[in-house]
Amino acid sequence: MMSAFTLEKREDGIAILTMDVPGESMNTLKGDFGDEISVILDQIESDADIKGVVITSGKKDSFVAGADISMLSACDTVQDAETLSRQGQLIFDRIEKIRKTFVAAIHGPALGGGLELALACDYRVCTDSDKTQLGLPEVQLGLLPGSGGTQRLPALIGLQQAMKMMLTGNSVRASQAKKYGIVDDCVPESILMDVAVGLAGQAVKTRTVAKSMVSKVIESTSFGRGIMFSKAREQTMAQTKGNYPAPMYIIDCIELGLKNREKGYATEASLFGKLVMTPESKQLRGVFFATTEMKKESGADGLKPKVIKKIGVLGGGLMGGGIAFVSATKASVPVRIKDINEHGIASAMKYSYDILNKKVKKRFMLLSQMQRQMANITGCLDYSGYKSVDMAIEAVFEDVNLKQTMVAEIEEHCHENTIFASNTSSIPIADIAAKAKRPENVVGLHYFSPVDKMPLVEVIGHEGTSPQTIATTVGFAKRQGKTPIVVKDGAGFYVNRILAPYMSEAGFLAMEGQPINAIDQALVKFGFPVGPFKLLDEVGIDVGTKIIPILMNQFGERFASPDAFEKLLENDRKGKKNGSGFYKYSGKANSKDSGKKVDESVYTLLGITPVSKYTDSSVAERCLLLMLNEAAMCLEEGVIRSARDGDIGAIFGIGFPPFRGGPFRYMDELGIDHVVSRLEHYATSYSEKYTPAAILLEMRDEKRNFY
Repeated sequence: MMSAFTLEKREDGIAILTMDVPGESMNTLKGDFGDEISVILDQIESDADIKGVVITSGKKDSFVAGADISMLSACDTVQDAETLSRQGQLIFDRIEKIRKTFVAAIHGPALGGGLELALACDYRVCTDSDKTQLGLPEVQLGLLPGSGGTQRLPALIGLQQAMKMMLTGNSVRASQAKKYGIVDDCVPESILMDVAVGLAGQAVKTRTVAKSMVSKVIESTSFGRGIMFSKAREQTMAQTKGNYPAPMYIIDCIELGLKNREKGYATEASLFGKLVMTPESKQLRGVFFATTEMKKESGADGLKPKVIKKIGVLGGGLMGGGIAFVSATKASVPVRIKDINEHGIASAMKYSYDILNKKVKKRFMLLSQMQRQMANITGCLDYSGYKSVDMAIEAVFEDVNLKQTMVAEIEEHCHENTIFASNTSSIPIADIAAKAKRPENVVGLHYFSPVDKMPLVEVIGHEGTSPQTIATTVGFAKRQGKTPIVVKDGAGFYVNRILAPYMSEAGFLAMEGQPINAIDQALVKFGFPVGPFKLLDEVGIDVGTKIIPILMNQFGERFASPDAFEKLLENDRKGKKNGSGFYKYSGKANSKDSGKKVDESVYTLLGITPVSKYTDSSVAERCLLLMLNEAAMCLEEGVIRSARDGDIGAIFGIGFPPFRGGPFRYMDELGIDHVVSRLEHYATSYSEKYTPAAILLEMRDEKRNFY
């Protein structure tokens, strides 16, 4: 078996320790590396000629992307997981204590265990490349840094910045890493090894912690530190609603380590072991594995995507601007925006300009980089420049005749293989392709707003869409930085179809007198980022409700919504965008109170006297059971290809709580028999729209799970 580590000794007494895990595109730390590393460290320690060591990667654009998460699944007990943590701690502790200078030469990601390895070294130097990022993202998997990270990072850069990095899991770029004091130098890739070797030849220096003046004042006294930890816990609880145990454990580890470093390490290992066995971490790791698997799939078995070299965007509104941005900046292709007036083109370009300009101001990117990316976006009022477009993405109004006209015009002005992708949120793709000369090139590509932030897209083929078109569209969506799920054609596709009954039921609860903010709070407590009414205000009440008649037309009365929604629109309440919705909006852009309180006049308009009559759990149950039941029907009908796709679609598309794993994992967790019995309870006592899906009855009888 090939080794993942090689040690090469230079004539100047500097040894180069290269990590290159065989058969993998990125280095990850595995549990069985312990013995291998120990042998190499013995060799370094016993060789008097070696005075310094540079740790580097044999991979082209990656240092160490973290620990191999799959080894955690093999842990049967808390003790097993704690042992893994202790093994990592012992190896890194040994690196730190060897009386020779260790330098980490970092190019590409140094994340999780990769950064913890670098932190154990005496010096760190990284490249100034965009590919270089440093971070401890373990919290995103429901874990904490388990190989000394909770102790070494605060000691290196101060409590506040270290805590922020660990509690968010966000990584920092090279220039930030230098500013915060994570690395000693940030250099061009061409001289990375020269600089690292130079540092390895130096004696180990006494480290000083890089802190701002404010941090120095706060962190210098036990009183200041006490306030900081108290505030951190308060803010963390407000954000997590107690649904995620890892952030609180991270704070515990840091605080204990300040008082006693040995206790800090012991607590880190102990709490890491506990977290590995929590249901929250298991579900979050499941989401991680699912998205990793999906990156390898084309959406059409055995077919490779064709390369898209240039795209057109039809319509310069908010969605068109967002699609142009991710295409020009992430997929790095020229984008030609067509609109019927110059204002539309200008506003679409401004979308990209505003995002990029903010990055320049914050020094996340150079002005020259921004200019290069903006140069990728051009506009036109006719179809000039469209002959060479490989994909035209349509983002015009939800009008089937207009979209059919767009198809005809693209077929006339582009080449015969140009894909026509519609960003419709509700109109079946078969209707859009009904008059197409080349229906095999027509596909749905449904983005979620705002496009630059929402990770999901639905790729929708109608019966005539060619598998090659699906594969090429999925491939391009990935280049845009998206997670695509392939879904079958039909009203609402998948995400909006499962969201609609959930939203409508919130409306019915409000009409029964349950206060709007109480309904929202119940769903936020369950784990959604925002409640249903706040969500409607955000997306626009007019936009959020336009899909209801389309769904009712295809699926009938179970998609009926309260008349209240119509009354709101008649009263010109469109939500946040026109400052009038379920919540009060001040009109001042940065007002802290804007959107915080319910607009009491809504109750008068709807003829309701609000009285809280239901518990949070019963409110959540009524809304969620309809979503879960609809998701099961989507799987039964082949709207989604698998429970896994359904879970990722719900998490990335509508913010279904990731720690619950998605609708299908959540149903497995509850037990299918429990889900069916609760649906039957509401179907008999309240409304037949709760009638359980046939697939759920079948699974209950056969004692099967989705996974």
